This record gives sequence, structure tokens and C-alpha cells, in this order.
Amino acid sequence: MTHDPLLAPFSLKHLTLRNRFMSTAHEPFYTVDGLPTERYRHYHAEKAKGGIALTMIGGSSVIDRDSPEAFGNITLYKDEVVRWLNELADDVHAHGAKVMIQITHLGRRTGWNKADWLPVIAPSGVREPAHRAFPKAMEDWDFARVIAAYADAAERVKAAGLDGLEFEMYGHLIDQFWSPATNRRDDEHGGALDNRLRFAFQVMRAVRDRVGADFVVGTRMVCDEDWTRGIDKTEGLEIARRIAASGLVDFINVIKGHIDTDEALSHVIPGMGARSAPHLDFAGEVKAATRFPVFHAARIQDVATARHAVASGLLDMVGMTRAHMADPHIARKVAEGREHEIRPCVGMGYCIDRIYFGGDALCIHNASTGREATFPHDVTPSGGPKRKVVVIGAGPGGLEAARVAAARGHEVVVFEAGDQPGGQVRVAAGLKRRREILGIVDWRMAECERLGVRFRFNHYAEAGDVTAEAPDVVIVATGGLPNTDFLDEGGEHATTSWDLLTGVTGAAETVLVYDDNGAHPGMTVAEYLIEAGSRVELVTPERTLAPDVGGTNYPVYFRALSKGDVAVRLNLRLVGIRRDGNGLIARFEDEYGGGRIVEKRADQIVVEHGTVPLEDLYFALKPLSSNLGEVDYRAFAVGAAQTVRRNPDGAFQLFRLGDAVASRNIHAAIFDAVRFTQWL
Repeated sequence: MTHDPLLAPFSLKHLTLRNRFMSTAHEPFYTVDGLPTERYRHYHAEKAKGGIALTMIGGSSVIDRDSPEAFGNITLYKDEVVRWLNELADDVHAHGAKVMIQITHLGRRTGWNKADWLPVIAPSGVREPAHRAFPKAMEDWDFARVIAAYADAAERVKAAGLDGLEFEMYGHLIDQFWSPATNRRDDEHGGALDNRLRFAFQVMRAVRDRVGADFVVGTRMVCDEDWTRGIDKTEGLEIARRIAASGLVDFINVIKGHIDTDEALSHVIPGMGARSAPHLDFAGEVKAATRFPVFHAARIQDVATARHAVASGLLDMVGMTRAHMADPHIARKVAEGREHEIRPCVGMGYCIDRIYFGGDALCIHNASTGREATFPHDVTPSGGPKRKVVVIGAGPGGLEAARVAAARGHEVVVFEAGDQPGGQVRVAAGLKRRREILGIVDWRMAECERLGVRFRFNHYAEAGDVTAEAPDVVIVATGGLPNTDFLDEGGEHATTSWDLLTGVTGAAETVLVYDDNGAHPGMTVAEYLIEAGSRVELVTPERTLAPDVGGTNYPVYFRALSKGDVAVRLNLRLVGIRRDGNGLIARFEDEYGGGRIVEKRADQIVVEHGTVPLEDLYFALKPLSSNLGEVDYRAFAVGAAQTVRRNPDGAFQLFRLGDAVASRNIHAAIFDAVRFTQWL
């Protein structure tokens, strides 16, 4: 028996959920032609294996053709989806968990220029800024076909053997009828609340009639749009009460906020720097008002917060969705008394932001998420001989290599030139709002210490230091240094983001930030300078600002730019810097202006252009290695053993990873590390 409220079972109609952990519906973009095939199945089965009670699949699974996928959504209007859903359900059930799916019509929240090129529909012709389509106001004949499509999709879900479904009612077609911001109709579907709710109840009744009284049906619904134009708290709670009292659904999954712009979405799905569980108390208000089973997820990242949510009666099931992407075995570790071993979610939003670029969802520091078939989450001990592994560099890639190699049973020593681990992660943490990112380092250090890895800090390793260890494998994870070599002249006058974020250099009164990276580093240093009180101008050669920062992260930076009244200039490429008295002159080339030169003056010019590899040690060791540094990319891609042997006299295998190869990101370094070590 346990007194942990998180491990207490929960009864939902005829279902018994084994604990209070759930993963809410989200779309990881793992579908193939809109179908949840093998990769999708492995991803959710892993959570079931990890002890979760309920995994909700198919964020925004679409029910008809005029609701085309926006980011790899499951297409429930296809009959062939039943087979794949059934296989997924069987795998999840085999590990003792339950599985449900979210169903929806996206309404205006998609595009017309994809799939079948059908018009986007909505209650009224109000465009959504995020997806940018101009919708057609629904006609009389649209209602009957959409309602029927909902019922057909629900029937397929039940036939597939899933345990239930939930309606998506935030930002999508159903609740677009609720909100005054999107419903400007003057017929029986507009105006008074009864009219605005009419379509929702028509859909819910049709689905309930089709699946029967025993099948679990819920709703993930907005209960307060937190918007002067939309549904306020009073009206949202009234809608929740009516839906709970209808007898048509079995639970409410609470959302607060609106999602029609990226800025709004960044509050519904808050990330790094936001306070923990910002909508949790509101979810408790919904539960008190409805006296109904309530689920909720929004930045509930840690077990302590989740435990509080259940113990205090605010929630019945607690969604730790991004946390389960970081570690799908949370429930099992809690049950086994290994809470301290849970890999933390650091709130970086890399997972969700990737889908806005048309990519698959990946955790910034768990390379196994979404790759379960090839890269297992649990490191298995090696069946071969024990090896001596030397890692140079204690950044995220080096620490991951050390962790996995040690977990495989090998002897590992890590050289680090600095006095503490972290590498560029520690640089990023120089911005107070992003200090949570240090969880990537802290967790790996704790794991390495538990596994017996030896560290030698304040040691700038040279070739002799490495060979003195008599290694079998050497992994160079030395990272890179800020790149100013791309300038035609004046690189010595540039300040780097590292200089400021590490405190080596102070912020000047007027600062020009040149961002030719387009990812987090340039925006991070700009925000840092604003907080330091500098007057900032931000220049980029790109046609947009921060093109590689995703939809839930860039709004936070843009709020800072607005606060600092930052001037932004696009389409200028920095070619040189020269001193001008007490200041500096930046010379830019305007490619679109025929190569004309534009000059700007500032007290300080900060340059962000990625890194150049710190590779001297690698090249010094290369002739001493058995593989001469060569990597078999076919084997590397799938994490298989590296068997290249080009130098019979070589004493060790040599590999380099992360920015020691080329300027990339945290996930790349960690993924490199896993692929070099999981076969050792």
C-alpha cells in the first residue's frame, strides 16, 4: 500500500486508471500519411511501459477532409486508421495503461492550400492570425455533414479498441462558435449563449448516440479565454457547468487562454521562465464549480507539483506531457522510490516548437524520445569486455557520452578545462529567465556520480594526458568557440554573446546586436542586454527575425524586445567593424540594394554567428587512433557498432561530437553521444 496520492487509482466510469499520471493529447508529427504507424505506437507504448495510467494520443485528430492536417494530425476520416489505432491500443494495454484519442475539426485553425484544397470553414469569416486562412462562414448543409463526420470518427475510435476519446474545444471549430471573437452570426448559432452552444451539443449528442452510454467521452475545453474579445471566466465556468450536467461527457480537461496567435499560445503552453503550473488553481475552480472529474496540463513539470495538484483536490488526473517526453518512466520511478533519477523537463519547448517548422517533436535532451525502436530509453549493460573511455569536455554532449558509457558498465574519466560542467548550456543560463536549462547538466552530473564517472576539472587536456589514461575509446566533446572569422575586417572589435552572458564583459550604453545565427543565442543576449539597461539595435541578414526560434519561444523574446523598444533591421549582412573614437562602426552590405554599404555606430557590437570547432586535440589524437577518426555513418545513423579500423597500430577508437564537429545545438550533441556509446 502507498499513501502517495499520485499512485492512487482513479475510477472513470468503468475504467480503472492505475495512478494519476497522464500525458495529454499532442501531435508529435510521427504519422505517415496521417496514420499512427510504428513510430507513433512505440512512442506511446514507452509511456505505458514507464507506468503512466493514461496516454492521450492524436492531438487534434481530424474528422473530415475540410479539416486538413496542420502538423501531422491523425486523419480519422480514413477507414484504414482503425488497424493502426488497434495495434497501438494493444501495445499500450499490454503494459497496463489506458489510451484515448482527441478528435476535432480544426475549423479556421489550418490552411486551405493542402490535401484536397477545400475551403476552410468557421462560424464566421474571421481569419486566424496563426494559420492565416480566410475561412468560409458555415452554411446550413455544412452542419449536418460535420456532425456526421464527428460521429463516424468516434465510431472508428471505438472499433479500434481505444478506451475513450475527448473533443478538442479550444481554438477549434466547436468553441469557435462559443467565442464572441470568432462568432459573429445572427442566426440560431449566434448571439445568446444557448445559440452559441447549439453546435457543440449537437456534436456531443451525435457522438454519444453512436458510441453508446458506456464508452468514455470527455472534452478538453477552454474555460476562460483570458481575452477581452473572447470568453471570460464567468461565461467559461457556465459553459463547463452545462457540459458537465449534460450527461454527454465524463470528464473535463481544462484549458485557460486562447491560441489564435503565437503570443497567446505561449501563455496556454508556457515555457522556460514562466511560473510553474500557472493555470492549476483555475483548473481547481472548474472542478469546484462543476463537481466533475477534471484533468489539466500546463507546465506541471515536476512530481512535487503534480502531487500537490492531486493531494489538494485540484485535479483528478495530472497531465505531465512535456515531462513525459523528457522521461516517459516517471510513474515507474516514483513507484520504485527513484524520484531523484527522473530526467527533468527544463521547459525549453524544443519538442513543440519543432512541429511549427514541419519537423517531428524531439526532446532537447532525451535523444530516445520518438526513436524508441532504435534508441532505448533504458541503457542496457554491455555484454562485451569492460573498456576504458576518456571523454574530453563536460558540456551536454560529453556528459551524455560519459553517462551512457558508464551505464553500459565501462570505466569513464572526463577531462574538463573549466572549473564546472555545462559548456554552452552554462553560457545560455547567463540570462536569468533561462537558468532552468541547467537541469540538463545537473541531472547528468548526478547520474554520472551515481555511476562512478571520474571528473578532472580545471584540466586543459592535451594528447599526452589522454594517452596516459591508456584508453580504449576517446570521445572529443570540446565544443566550439564563438565565430568572428567570417568578417572581412575588425573581428577583434567584436563582443560575443559568450563575453556578456558569462560576465567577462559588461554591457555598454548603446549596443548593436548582429544575429546571423537565427536561433536562441542571439535573442538570449539581446534580452540580457535589455535587462541590463542597454539601448539595443538588433540587425540580421535574414528576412525574418529569429527564424529558428519556434512558436512558443519567440513571443517571450519579442516581449522583451518590445519592453526595450529595440530597433530591428532586416536584410543587412555584417562585413566589418572599425573603431571610431570611443565608439565602433559596423559596416553592413545590403544584398537587396545592389551591394550598397550601410554603416551603424554603437558603443558595443555583439556578434552571434555560431561557433567554430575547438578541434586541435582531436587532430593531435587522430594519427594515434585505430579508425583515424573515421565514422561509419550507416552504422552511426542507427546507433550500431563502429568497426572502422584504418590504422593497425592505433591504440584506441577516436570520435568527436557536437560543436567539436560543427556548430549545431544541444540535441545534436546529445544524440551524437548516444550513437557513439550505446553500442560500446
